[in-house]
Amino acid sequence: MGLLSEGTPLSWPQTKQLADHVREHGIRQFVNQYHQLKGRQGDCLKWGDEIEYMIIKLDHKNRKARLCLRGSELLEVLREAEETNPSYELQSLLQPDEVILSLTNFPRLGCPDFAYPPAWPDPNSGASRSLFFPEAAITQSHPRFKTLTRNIRERRQEKIAINVPIYVDLKTPRPFVEDLGKYGDDGSSAAAAKKDHIYLDAMGFGMGCSCLQMTFQACNINEARVLYDHLTPICPIMLALTAASPIYRGYLSDVDCRWDIIAASVDCRTREERGLEPLRNDRFVIPKSRYGSVDCYLSECGSRYNDIPLVCDKEIEQKLLDSKVDKEMAQHISHLFIRDSISLFSERIHQDDVREMDHFENIQSTNWQSMRFKVPPINSNIGWRVEFRPCEVQLTDFENAAFGVFIVLLTRAILTFKLNMLIPISKVDENMKNCQKRNAVLEQKLWFRRDLFRRDSDKGDDASQMTVNEIINGKGEKFVGLIPLVKQYLGALDMDADTACTIGQYLNFISARASGAAMTTAAWMRNFVTTHPEYKQDSVVSDGITYDLIIAASEITQGKRECQELLGGIPKTKTSEDIPKAMKKIIQMTCLAPRNAE
Repeated sequence: MGLLSEGTPLSWPQTKQLADHVREHGIRQFVNQYHQLKGRQGDCLKWGDEIEYMIIKLDHKNRKARLCLRGSELLEVLREAEETNPSYELQSLLQPDEVILSLTNFPRLGCPDFAYPPAWPDPNSGASRSLFFPEAAITQSHPRFKTLTRNIRERRQEKIAINVPIYVDLKTPRPFVEDLGKYGDDGSSAAAAKKDHIYLDAMGFGMGCSCLQMTFQACNINEARVLYDHLTPICPIMLALTAASPIYRGYLSDVDCRWDIIAASVDCRTREERGLEPLRNDRFVIPKSRYGSVDCYLSECGSRYNDIPLVCDKEIEQKLLDSKVDKEMAQHISHLFIRDSISLFSERIHQDDVREMDHFENIQSTNWQSMRFKVPPINSNIGWRVEFRPCEVQLTDFENAAFGVFIVLLTRAILTFKLNMLIPISKVDENMKNCQKRNAVLEQKLWFRRDLFRRDSDKGDDASQMTVNEIINGKGEKFVGLIPLVKQYLGALDMDADTACTIGQYLNFISARASGAAMTTAAWMRNFVTTHPEYKQDSVVSDGITYDLIIAASEITQGKRECQELLGGIPKTKTSEDIPKAMKKIIQMTCLAPRNAE
């Protein structure tokens, strides 16, 4: 979740004029908090997950599913209820023809009449100027979202352009080129759209995707840096395992994941910053969108694997070094601060840099990377944390719990066994591209470290290409595998039978997903569409197909429909609580003795 300051949003020209002010005071705020809390010790493991949902309106008579725009309204009710009745459930607020799903992407987002109440785009006005995405579909409960939509477009000096490769079936038009004039295009969208790609043109197509994100508290700043670095190479592996979004704007795509779509949806770089024109007005050529994979490791051990040129604000980096911030941290922060603030409120311009952190968080929280290093908030009992951000959300609570539990336990194994996951950051970038391809979990080989127990790089970078199955489940004596390592860690804990059974089911499911015994959500959706009697082998996912897909997904979510191909025949956990008892026990066990990270 990004920074949600309250107040009056500034226009982009006003925000741009204050860019240096925000950077200057953001750095001061970071330095003050860093020096105040860098010696903090002894925080125990706490973790939380963030799971996003969609409300879908069903028209049974016409076999049509629409994305329901009541989210802001229901959130207000839930916030009030949380104060008095924490067990209050969203299900009780749904109307009889509404369902709630943890769905990564609504298949017909941006198609005509995809929303309820009906809403229509206007490419000549509004925050996004989209051909497909209506203003009413932008979250209305906080001005941040419309402000970001507008300011990203205005900073970029042209509309967002997202091109997703089309899945080419037997009757898909070749080349696949849409007539965008019928949507009101003035020619600019046709110029930005690529042949044989699905064209999307608004921030909402990316930030409208749902995800599963997890945040972990470390015992101190060093442990947080260790976790940040060693989880970074895990990000593409988990993105491939959780792939759940193969459909965009009513078409089957040739990718399984949302990641690059979101990256393009918030790409506010100008043509100069993208290297398309010589630098005249801007400061840097920036290789990536502000949403992307991690660009550098944070620990001293990790720094030797930083093998790609890193764009930093050298003036800010020197200020940090002069303020006694170490080299690796100074590099990380000065890299984040090459970006401008893209959302600023008039009431938050002038701040007390000792008692406030909003200017720092303004830029920190709009660098949406695969990992996020999180500074303790001002006057809080919260410690140093890392956020693990790549995972796509799954249909069932069981799947989401399984991935959450696995990552928690993997962090414990990394710290306990002092595992070394580090590979060159360039290979992590390569993995992030390949892991999004169709059926990557089974068909792609990703770079991973061969020897997880060796601490140095005397024998080279020690990376080789492996399948996701080999990385997760191992390959005999050649590579131990992450699931066996987690099981080895669990073997040292005194678990009762119920806890062991619950955790075992989660791990067995992930093993099955990696081996192909359980389909990814993306593969299940793709198969559902291509075998549907109404599918015409033309890549089009019609209203009727989408309706049946949403019905099936809802029945699976509610446990009314068995789906062994998706869940791998793994029985459900015994635990019925929202937060499994088993994980509470694991947390208690792993918190008994906080570790000092190297």
